[in-house]
Amino acid sequence: MIEHLRWFFPAAASLIAGCALLPPDGACPCPGPPSVAPRINALEPVDFGALTDWKEGEQAAAWPAFLASCQALRWREAWRGVCARAMELRSPDDEEARRFLEENFTPWRLANPDGAIEGLVTGYYEPLLRGSRARATPFLYPLYGPPDDLLTIDLSAINPDLRGMRLRGRVEGKRVVPYYSRAEIARGAAPVAGKEILWVDDPIEAFFLQIQGSGRIQLEGGETLRLGYADQNGHPFQSIGRYLVERGELQLSEASMSAIKAWAAANPKRLEELLNQNPSFVFFRELPLADPASGPVGALGVPLAPGRSIAVDPRYVPLGAPVFLATTLPASTIPLTRLVIAQDTGGAIRNPVRADFFWGFGPEAGAQAGRMRQQGRMWALLPKNLKPAPTGAVTP
Repeated sequence: MIEHLRWFFPAAASLIAGCALLPPDGACPCPGPPSVAPRINALEPVDFGALTDWKEGEQAAAWPAFLASCQALRWREAWRGVCARAMELRSPDDEEARRFLEENFTPWRLANPDGAIEGLVTGYYEPLLRGSRARATPFLYPLYGPPDDLLTIDLSAINPDLRGMRLRGRVEGKRVVPYYSRAEIARGAAPVAGKEILWVDDPIEAFFLQIQGSGRIQLEGGETLRLGYADQNGHPFQSIGRYLVERGELQLSEASMSAIKAWAAANPKRLEELLNQNPSFVFFRELPLADPASGPVGALGVPLAPGRSIAVDPRYVPLGAPVFLATTLPASTIPLTRLVIAQDTGGAIRNPVRADFFWGFGPEAGAQAGRMRQQGRMWALLPKNLKPAPTGAVTP
C-alpha cells in the first residue's frame, strides 16, 4: 500500500524544507505533487435514495468487515453507540443491514476539489513471493527492515494541523536532511547492511511488494510468512508505468502491472534504471500468519477483507467508516456497486473521490488489481452525530 501532503506549513517550514511529509504510521508512502486546498465542500449530505443501486448493494456481506472496524472505533465517542448497536446485530440479512445503516448513518456524497463527483478507483492485493532467510542463488534481492538512522519526527508538536503526520529524514551534522532515495539505497549509501529480513528471487516482484505494502513469502522449506509495512524513506512515490508511457515504451491503455512485468522481463539490463525512477522505498517487518484466510492488517489496525475493504484519503473519509462505492469491474463496464469499509490508506490515494479496492491474496487477485483503473462515485456513511467540516475534515 501506498502518500502525499502539502509540503510546507508556515510554522514548520524551516524544519521540513527538503524533506517529505508522510501520513500516519501504518500507511504506505505518499506520492505526487502538493495538493491544492479544496475550495468546495468535499462532503455533502444526501438521502440514501441518492446512492446508486443502494438496494442492490448486498450490505450484509460487508458486515464482518464493519464489525472489525468497530473493534477499533468503539472507544471513540462518535462511534461508541452505533458500534454497540452493530455488535448486537451479528448476522443480519441485507434488508436488516440496510435498515440499520439508514437509521444510524447519514450518507455524505464525496466530491473532488474541482467539483467532480467521479474519481479514480484502483486495486491492490497481497502478493506471494518466493524467498529465503539467507542470500543464495537465486535469492539475491533483499527486503529490509527500517535502518537505524531513519529519523521520524511527529509534527503535531509544531502545528496541531499536522496531527498524525510524520517527517522522515536523517541527521547530517546539525541538520535534518532527506533520507536516501531508492537509487542511493541500491548503491549502498544507506546503512541497511544487517537489516535484511529476507531475500527473494525477483527484483520486479520485490518492487511491487513495496507498492502493495504487504505480502507473503514462501520459503524453500515450505513455510509461508507475511511481511507488513514498517516505514518508508520519505520520498514521494513516482509511477514507473507513467515513465514507460512517457518514453513510448508502453501505450497508456496497456500500462498495467502485468505489462510492466513483461517489459522488465524483456529488458533486464534496464530494470535498475526503471526502478530508480521511483525514489520511494518501503521497509518491512515480519508478521505472524496464524490464519492464511485472514487478510493483511491495514492502517486501521484490523485485517483487510477481500472485496470489502478499501484504502481512502483519511483527510476526508475517517478510517473505519462504511463507504458506498459505485464503480465498474476492472477493464470493463460491468457495474461494481457495493458497501465497502474504509480500513486502509495508500500511496496514491489522495483526494475525496479516490479509492484503492482490496482484491485479496494471490495471482487471481493480482490480475484483477493490476487491471483496475476505473471511474467511480463514493458516499461516506457517518454516524448521525459526526459532522464533517466544509473542507472535509471529520470532527465530532
